[in-house]
Amino acid sequence: MLTTTVRLALVALACAVVAPASAQLLQRKELSYPTALTIAQAALDDCKARGYATSVVVVDRGGNTVVALRADNASVHTMENARRKAYTAMTFKMTTAEFIKEMATRPVRREQTTLPNVIAIDGGVPLKVGDDVIGGVGLSGSPGVDEQCVMAGINKVKDQLQ
Repeated sequence: MLTTTVRLALVALACAVVAPASAQLLQRKELSYPTALTIAQAALDDCKARGYATSVVVVDRGGNTVVALRADNASVHTMENARRKAYTAMTFKMTTAEFIKEMATRPVRREQTTLPNVIAIDGGVPLKVGDDVIGGVGLSGSPGVDEQCVMAGINKVKDQLQ
């Protein structure tokens, strides 16, 4: 008969053998609501100062909307475009402008635009902490300067994205 101490030792040994030595929990940074709101508001304000009524959406690393803002008089389609731009930038870990450029040399990019929520329109930027993409920002309604407005928003929190 085995004693309780021996049984516990055998159970501990079995558990140690079964679990790989490299098994561990992932540690990562997550996008907070206050940070997302600051980005969105600053981007919206930057475009407003340029004379554009826009919509801006910030998504987390899972593509879920954290913040969505629509300026007075922004066109009805801008909110959906902004959301899809943010999602595309987060998913592919690149700006939507870079995604568009790759369409010329990587035919798969054109095919990927048929995936739900993906769009090939300039104005989406991934949110990164180092090389880790924690979300995306998309803005729509300021022809030719969508990405610049997004960058104004991101620059407001760049010290937090480290």
